[in-house]
Amino acid sequence: MLGVIAILFFVLLVINVPVAFALALATIPVFLLTDYMPVTVAVQRMYGATLSFPLLAVPFFILAGNLMNTSGITERLLRFARLLTGWMVGGLAQVSIVLSALMGGISGAAVADAAMEARILGPTMTERGYAKGFSASVIAFSSIITATIPPSIGLILFGFISEVSIGRLLLGGVVPGLLMTATLMAVTSIIACRRGYKPELDRRPTFRELAASFRECFWALIFPIFLLVGFRFGFFTATEAGAVVVVYALVVGALVYREMGWRQLIEALNHSVIDIGMVMLIIIMAAVLGHAVTIERAPDAITAFLTGFAGHPYVTLLVVLLILFVAGMVMEATVNVLLLTPLLLPALVAQGFDPVHVGVVMIIIATSGGNTPPVGVIMYTVCGIMKCSFAEFVRWSWPFLLAMAGLIAVLALVPDLVLFLPDHLMKGR
Repeated sequence: MLGVIAILFFVLLVINVPVAFALALATIPVFLLTDYMPVTVAVQRMYGATLSFPLLAVPFFILAGNLMNTSGITERLLRFARLLTGWMVGGLAQVSIVLSALMGGISGAAVADAAMEARILGPTMTERGYAKGFSASVIAFSSIITATIPPSIGLILFGFISEVSIGRLLLGGVVPGLLMTATLMAVTSIIACRRGYKPELDRRPTFRELAASFRECFWALIFPIFLLVGFRFGFFTATEAGAVVVVYALVVGALVYREMGWRQLIEALNHSVIDIGMVMLIIIMAAVLGHAVTIERAPDAITAFLTGFAGHPYVTLLVVLLILFVAGMVMEATVNVLLLTPLLLPALVAQGFDPVHVGVVMIIIATSGGNTPPVGVIMYTVCGIMKCSFAEFVRWSWPFLLAMAGLIAVLALVPDLVLFLPDHLMKGR
């Protein structure tokens, strides 16, 4: 039955059935050919998937991100990023990477960040003579930073599905996100030097200019710090933090920047309803398929296979990462987290890996799969907006893909890079 489910699911993906409906339709053979999962059980699983207090963090952070995007914060961050890196070789490409790092504390979603930057920076990069494939690759791969730095929606979902501390997971994503920023900036500099891409600014900004721009976006820049301090001192859980941040975004937009009117509020609510509906539909459909797969004892089979590498835990980790990367090529990151975490995490924990370490690396590699054919969601989004051919994207993306693979290998082999902040700031939690 597992084979039938898998084949049907991938066939539905190939013919472009929306992921949420592919998840639901793939379970039909279980209803028709077995007697242990009637439709009533499926409905109960769908309902039960929504009854999670930690899961409330997802809609709260999505709403907070949309509120901050409609209150002028994105424009302020763009100006600050341009001052920080516009004087470097390949200035606009460097701006894109730094903007993704700054947006990580606001958006938490790679696809949303990639779409925003493709619309704002894509046309300008093309006008300045940047190759479309290079521009699209920089924007697509830098969006992975947004999915790593808190508040990462992927890490929240991983914590929900695996019952791991969401606060520790979000702290664990900080150092990898900063390392990713530095890695992508280095690769971009090398390519820009070879291609002769000039800086965006003709001189380095003065301290006064940087200070003025910093003051403009101060309230946005302290947002992730606000979260980390709250987690560290136990002022709020991840779920409570989402609610607090919604209030914070409303206050900043309406009273500090004075750009949040009724029109902007309604716009943010409309975007949030669509985003939350999409995510929750995937979650409830994945719960049904996940229950069917569990009944078929898939987790036990996978754990038995992976524990065959007993004595070689890093070989096990390598196999899991390869599975995740291949899955990321055909499934969206959210689906990968919801479906594969219960299947793969127990085997790694049994071999001594910390679930926070595993979770951060899993999110990075699953999100990276969004930039690879045949079903790269981020790739399709950026290429569609910038009107860049997939062949050109693939041709320009390989240096970034290799750099990401190297960084993921380092993070996998050196757990302290991920666990340093959680272990020092949240001991015993």
